Amino acid sequence: MEDSAPYNPLSKRNLAASIVSKLLSQSPEKLPPPRFPGAGIYAIYYTGPFPAYAKVAAANRQSRFAQPIYVGKAIPAGGRKGLEGFDVPHGYALSNRLGDHGDSIGAAGNLSTEDFRCRWLVVDEVFIPLAESLLISHFKPLWNVVVEGFGNHDPGRGRISGRKPSWDVIHPGRSWAERLQPATTCDEILAQVNAHNESVPIPPGEPSL
Repeated sequence: MEDSAPYNPLSKRNLAASIVSKLLSQSPEKLPPPRFPGAGIYAIYYTGPFPAYAKVAAANRQSRFAQPIYVGKAIPAGGRKGLEGFDVPHGYALSNRLGDHGDSIGAAGNLSTEDFRCRWLVVDEVFIPLAESLLISHFKPLWNVVVEGFGNHDPGRGRISGRKPSWDVIHPGRSWAERLQPATTCDEILAQVNAHNESVPIPPGEPSL
């Protein structure tokens, strides 16, 4: 029996879906792309030879780009604490975030930025967290839900007792992470990756919701 509830184009899910659909219609670009203004959402895709990511890479080759390995958002600095109300100046928040990700990948000894592409979309700051949540819940990207820490920044020497992110355990190279102690082993993380690959169906063709 079909749901008899009337369609609400302004529901949170439908608003998020329209934004994500627009993001997924964008042509993938090199990571990082040329600098541009604005804040918004993005998806990063992997196509390289790292063995644990073979299933993800296969879904993204031949220009299909069906399974992001990481999704995220970039909101204006003032918008994080609500200090400036609506219409916060966006600056280059999204471009800077993608640039940071490119630096992280470039620092890793077993990854290459040549094996990554990204889609991005400048979005009004009110809708950014909503769209990011839908992207994560739908795609369950490896670097969001299993190999955590890719988006982390240097915690500073005052927090040197913190634990090394899982991402840095299997992709060593970021200098600040080398000061931290791992909470788990590379083998344990890769086992979690394999389990995730088995449990999450990866679409064979173009991405969709």
